[in-house]
Amino acid sequence: MTYNVNGIRSAVSKGFVEWLQSCKADIVCLQETKAQPDQIPVLDIAAAGYNTYCFSAQKKGYSGVALLCRKEPDRVEKGMGIPSYDNEGRFIRADFGRLSVVSVYHPSGTSGDERQSFKMQWLSDFQDYVEKLRKDRPFLVLAGDYNICHEAIDIHDPVRNATHSGFLPEEREWMSGFLAKGYTDSFRYLHPGLRDQYTWWSFRAGSRARNLGWRIDYLMVTENLAPCLKNAFILPDAIHSDHCPSGIELDF
Repeated sequence: MTYNVNGIRSAVSKGFVEWLQSCKADIVCLQETKAQPDQIPVLDIAAAGYNTYCFSAQKKGYSGVALLCRKEPDRVEKGMGIPSYDNEGRFIRADFGRLSVVSVYHPSGTSGDERQSFKMQWLSDFQDYVEKLRKDRPFLVLAGDYNICHEAIDIHDPVRNATHSGFLPEEREWMSGFLAKGYTDSFRYLHPGLRDQYTWWSFRAGSRARNLGWRIDYLMVTENLAPCLKNAFILPDAIHSDHCPSGIELDF
């Protein structure tokens, strides 16, 4: 599973731990935890059956990623070795035998030109990093909030959002190029024409109730894992955040 919780403490207050107890996932990748390690309710998460591995931003109450794992990983790697990104807590990886699972939180560019430029540089550097990583860890699940809708089918209003960060031509072009390098959008691979499937809704104007959403959360897999995909799904009825969880079943 992958889930941008928009603040782990807020999500817990809305029943996240109870959901976690029932979700049955082997691994849950979290983004935007907005918490330092001592602020994450690891004991409650442990009671639900999961070990917690987190990578927090230096800035308190900002960004942050985590992996909740039923099985203890062979190795956990925090960050990409690039300080400007690692200071924001955006990447954590766990290795299980030959399989590696990443929780990644791509930057948003909605706050202005400076952060949009930061996002575009991140996208380039992220791609370079995972291309190098793939040489040593060829079976990758890259799960997280990418803050990009790839195609018109992934957004409720592609025309009016064409100039908004998250659906800009250059962002969509990056994702097309990324996929062409040998990665698979697991949900779209199994559901190529399924419409009105979103993972994020604005808090404004009853967007979620009217399903005016964006699909910006992905479980990308290296193409060698695509034949192992048995299911890919979105759970819009889980409401602990402005996002909802997505998941895959992988027979590896």
